[in-house]
Amino acid sequence: MLASFRRSSIFAILTFLAAVPLAQAQTAAADPALKPAFECTLIVDAQSGATLRRDGACDRRVSPASTFKVPLALMGYDSGILTDARTPRWDYKPEFNAVKRDHRPIDPTIWEKDSVVWYSQQITRKLGNDRFAGYVGSFGYGNGDIAGNPGKKDGLTHSWLSSSLKISPDEQASFIRRILDRKLPVSAKAFEMTESILPGFDAGDWKVQGKTGTGWLTNKAGATNRNRPFGWFVGWAEKDGRKIVFARLFVNEGRSPVLLGPKVRANFLSDLPGLMKTTN
Repeated sequence: MLASFRRSSIFAILTFLAAVPLAQAQTAAADPALKPAFECTLIVDAQSGATLRRDGACDRRVSPASTFKVPLALMGYDSGILTDARTPRWDYKPEFNAVKRDHRPIDPTIWEKDSVVWYSQQITRKLGNDRFAGYVGSFGYGNGDIAGNPGKKDGLTHSWLSSSLKISPDEQASFIRRILDRKLPVSAKAFEMTESILPGFDAGDWKVQGKTGTGWLTNKAGATNRNRPFGWFVGWAEKDGRKIVFARLFVNEGRSPVLLGPKVRANFLSDLPGLMKTTN
């Protein structure tokens, strides 16, 4: 009973965190309570693939967390499980064991915007193990490991949630660029619909689309390290006909007082105009 309670509690916290760097000095100054264990800010020219800025440990792999909703959208639309921006609209069921704010009907647009874990898991359940594995493999996504947590056989529903699947900022940016170049093995509709439901933001004159992710680092046994929370923001931005792709990762030294995904996003949106002024 105690072990079951602990597993449920950990999953509930992961679900909540899923819903919702430039230089070390800038990140710390933005929130004095945060201290990077390691971080990365990567900006790449979308057309040429030239690296415009690469600061930090951009080759370090961590869990994709809710940034995995980007490839999941491609899978969902390519397979026909998802049909448009508002369909399907699925009702919440108690067995989904989600946080209270997600006890409501969810459609693809709400799913991406509010980062609803149970909707992701319904997509992968409908895909099944073979199709899910096929997509991850054909995408060349990170380490490709969808085994899930050791001994739990939960890869279909948990592999991207501080578990076995890991990806680096370098790989995130490469994957986003392949979406923009239409160089992944999915339909034209899958590309178009995924782009249409990805949340949009303003960063000065830059129009940004991207996805956050929040979680914890894990050890070789699969245990989460609460003293190593991380936040992602990945996507693309456009201004005056110029398009870039980006990946920012921040891993904190110690427990975080804030949700790191939204914090990393806010910092990046604030930093982007200045970063591009100093980028060749």
